[in-house]
Amino acid sequence: MNKCISLESAIAQIPSGASIMVGGFGSPGTPFALINELLRQGQTNLTLIKNDANEMGLGISKLIEAGRVRKLIATHIGLNRNVIEQMNAGTLEVEFYPQGILAEKIRTAGAGSYGFLSDIGLNSEITAADDVLSWKGDRYKVEMALQADFALIHAARADHLGNLSYHGSAINFNPLMAMAAEHVIAETANCCPPGELPPAVVQTPCAFIKNVVVLDGLSTEYGVMAHHVKH
Repeated sequence: MNKCISLESAIAQIPSGASIMVGGFGSPGTPFALINELLRQGQTNLTLIKNDANEMGLGISKLIEAGRVRKLIATHIGLNRNVIEQMNAGTLEVEFYPQGILAEKIRTAGAGSYGFLSDIGLNSEITAADDVLSWKGDRYKVEMALQADFALIHAARADHLGNLSYHGSAINFNPLMAMAAEHVIAETANCCPPGELPPAVVQTPCAFIKNVVVLDGLSTEYGVMAHHVKH
């Protein structure tokens, strides 16, 4: 089954009010083309789940600056003054998790589980009393799995079936999010027919991918990734 569709059609499937996981750690692995099309189409009241808020004028920051985002779930926003100001003004709800905890909440959802126990953040402001239980003599925080309606991810290479391969650190949150959302849209600038992508390099199997968007190339927003895509 050829899962390649146009950029416009892929993003048009996302309704206002959706929860969306967005891959990337800073710029590496961030699906800028998918984000820019989401901005162009105008969906509102979105909940975004991403490691960070990108820098001002870049990536998901564009959506936040345009008032399209109701809630952001992230690990830090320190590189984005605009997002910090919106959070402090109460116009944007921000929910923080330690980076490893956020990754594990997403991974747990992708594994089909509902939550896990952690001792991270005990006796701190990130732990509420009713989130704590005792097990084998120790206290643990209950962390629930984190799922989303959609995931937008970037791959260095893909085939028409939706098998994906990532380059270097751009792998980051992308494969985790590809397993934890109901509808996964992957973008790539390098797509090949089935069989040309060696099984040994497939890092996300096609079973998790709903659509593939093939880009004509990578814009300057992709920065350090741009010269790697054909490798």
